[in-house]
Amino acid sequence: MNIYEFGNPEAEHVLVQMVDEHDLAVIENEVETIRQKADKDFLLLAVPVKDWNQDLSPWRAPAVFGNNDFGDGAQNTLLEVTDLCQNKNKNYYIGGYSLAGLFALWAAYQTDLFKGVAAASPSIWFPGFIDYMKERQIRCHDVYLSLGDKEEKTRNPVMATVGEKIREAHVVFEQQGNCCVLEWNQGNHFKDPDLRTAKAFSWLLR
Repeated sequence: MNIYEFGNPEAEHVLVQMVDEHDLAVIENEVETIRQKADKDFLLLAVPVKDWNQDLSPWRAPAVFGNNDFGDGAQNTLLEVTDLCQNKNKNYYIGGYSLAGLFALWAAYQTDLFKGVAAASPSIWFPGFIDYMKERQIRCHDVYLSLGDKEEKTRNPVMATVGEKIREAHVVFEQQGNCCVLEWNQGNHFKDPDLRTAKAFSWLLR
């Protein structure tokens, strides 16, 4: 697995983000924005994902757009990620955008390796995920959630539930005693993913 590293390799705080080619195209801007917003030194590990729908999905689900169903490869992906997070002297945070944001949330239910989750515009509409959250306790304290204010205004009936679902997720985390913020950004799902992810990680490093 070819990992891209940004920031200070000696830093105490390590940010782990699952990425595709679109993320990598703007990741240096994201890193610079985190530098400006956060007052802590950090290393960002960008982990490329080949098959987004297969490798980041916690369980199988039918396609919600196109013909590409969701697989159940998240467990294998998480095993690769946890191998990167074995230094006991470091603080690890996991995050990502869209389905990578959902994966980050799910990952923090599987392990206590991560101090916080940065879920920027996560695919929280994913079938069954809110029920999964209600039946379990996430294994980190800090959770950042965000969404674009136009994301729920879509003709796709599954994805149109994203606003309702993320509000519900925010309530779940607050009721379970987590430190959780829900931030609303301007625009649809495709506006400023690098800046939104940077805000998410910066909040965790606050």
